Amino acid sequence: MINRDFLMGFVSGTVVGAVGYRLYEQNGGQLQRLVQPKNSFGGSQQLSYQPSVEELQAQKERLEDMIAELQVK
Repeated sequence: MINRDFLMGFVSGTVVGAVGYRLYEQNGGQLQRLVQPKNSFGGSQQLSYQPSVEELQAQKERLEDMIAELQVK
């Protein structure tokens, strides 16, 4: 009833899933640090660095310039 290709795919998927789960368990802390944002607005983390209004304004101007350049292209 079950053909050989299905059985090989099922076994391969199971092995790959088990290996992936084991790697995740071993490196879970590193993966969480990689996935979590360093700065979060409105999340559970608080910003340790609060930029000044002048710095934010300069960033805004740079972003607007970059957007304008991309829209020209």
